[in-house]
Amino acid sequence: MSGTGTGFVILGVKFKRRSPMSPTVPTNIPGSALAAARRVLAIEAAAVSALSDRLGDDFERAVHLILNSRGRVIVSGVGKSGHIGRKIAATMASTGTPAYFVHPGEAAHGDLGMIQPDDVLIAISNSGTAEELLIIVPLVKRMGARLIAMTGNPESPLAKLADAHLNAWVAEEACPLNLAPTASTTAGLALGDALAVALLEARGFGPEDFARSHPAGALGRKLLTRVRDIMRQGDKIPAVPLAASFSEALLEISRKGLGMTAVVDDHGHVAGIFTDGDLRRLFERNVDFRSLRMAEIMHPNPRVIGPDALAVEVVELMDRFRIGQVLVVDETGLLVGALNHNDLMNAKVI
Repeated sequence: MSGTGTGFVILGVKFKRRSPMSPTVPTNIPGSALAAARRVLAIEAAAVSALSDRLGDDFERAVHLILNSRGRVIVSGVGKSGHIGRKIAATMASTGTPAYFVHPGEAAHGDLGMIQPDDVLIAISNSGTAEELLIIVPLVKRMGARLIAMTGNPESPLAKLADAHLNAWVAEEACPLNLAPTASTTAGLALGDALAVALLEARGFGPEDFARSHPAGALGRKLLTRVRDIMRQGDKIPAVPLAASFSEALLEISRKGLGMTAVVDDHGHVAGIFTDGDLRRLFERNVDFRSLRMAEIMHPNPRVIGPDALAVEVVELMDRFRIGQVLVVDETGLLVGALNHNDLMNAKVI
């Protein structure tokens, strides 16, 4: 560091002296922020792309080890590798592979009891020489658990101890000093995602399985909510008989607030529907409303759905036929419920 009358220089970058209340800012930063960002993204993209060429028998062996295990996946790592490990464990846990993270330092001080003989340990270390992992790995293997190592050095001690080694080597870090874990952590994260998705597909893990792991999220609501959960039932269902007058139907529509009424036969089976849209079209015909009966003016064979259908199926039905209400019937055609677009919105299905 050197000083001048108006500023000072650190590692070749000149800083202006500002008032005590103002931050000190560099005046001659080489290159541009955009250029640096693009360089980082290019290096990390290349690192991830190179992983696919190195995938082989060890990756398949890792998948089989986990699939054939009767225990859980334990992910462990130190520092930045530990942060990546936490994310990998979280991704696996939400995609059908029971997994959790254990810090190797804590494992060496009692948490090793969380690992059981039927488990599979994924140990992550770019160098493959993390002392904290090398302390616990022999103990884990001695108890019978299997080891998957993810390192950037296939000749490292950790890699040589592994039952399967995932090679996460990168040509360079995105850090200009080639020191801060950047490309290597991105590669590790991508490799962990590849493993999690391969396991997902091997297990036949589907959207409903995913939703059960995310019941509080939007996907959970969409994939787990069924029609019976949100439909209007009992006295809240707008319905009139075939012989009902126009005024009776109008009163039912107004009273129930669904913008329509079902028209049912003497046994409660759906015969038709009369909606606000039908009402508007009726006014254009210049008819005598006093003599009208629902059997004459209803829309027969309306779109219906079963109570056990997914709520998202109602959304698709409404979108496809451009309707705002749907009647719910059982397998015999008996009216058991009704719902409209607002019911779906209130349930946060859409």
